[in-house]
Amino acid sequence: MSPLPTDEQLHGTTRNDAGGDHLLEAAPTEVQESKRPPTKLLPGSPVIDVDAAERAAAALLTAFGVPEGSEAAVRTPARMVAGLAELLTASPWEFTTFPNWEDQHELVLVRDVPFTSVCAHHVLPFSGTAQIGVLPGEKIAGLSKLARVVEMFAARMQIQEELGQQIAAFLEQELDCRGVAVMLSAEHVCMTRRGVRAYGSGTITIATRGRLRDDHTARSEFFQLVRPAAGRTA
Repeated sequence: MSPLPTDEQLHGTTRNDAGGDHLLEAAPTEVQESKRPPTKLLPGSPVIDVDAAERAAAALLTAFGVPEGSEAAVRTPARMVAGLAELLTASPWEFTTFPNWEDQHELVLVRDVPFTSVCAHHVLPFSGTAQIGVLPGEKIAGLSKLARVVEMFAARMQIQEELGQQIAAFLEQELDCRGVAVMLSAEHVCMTRRGVRAYGSGTITIATRGRLRDDHTARSEFFQLVRPAAGRTA
């Protein structure tokens, strides 16, 4: 059995032959720096007042002539609210970045990221794909994080132009990159299933920052790579 430490050892001192105290030298230890990359916890969606939303949905159904007490009037309000809440809800998550140790400065392109959002004008969905190009700077992020950014900003009522600008602005700020380009191609139910009923039509919007906005060569490279996706909405 190992002897118990003395009081002097516990307090970091020992006695020398002359009776004086001196500090014990600490044994050299290796301090492991944390390998955890820097992260930023991103908030989820605002809390939804489900009860108020269901009452409003019930009133809307009544206004449209759905008979009170019918199965639709009783159960549909909850389904309406749950369905819309699912489209407008994003869970909290961490946006993780890494130093660009490899000095990667060529264009990184993530293609065909699917998304569904809700049109703020008609409260109807629009769905499609996102093409995201990044010219790295001092920081990089995992490719899946770029898809997460699309998912996060899609979970709100907005127009397509706003969605693309929000994604581009976020990536430019958080990655401190040299350039960002976001191309969204989507089909809008408010255009294809009502109003003009332009079946099969799609809408393309572009949001660019930095060199992917101002440098003709970099901009051309991005558009050459995403060209096959320009006609796809899903």
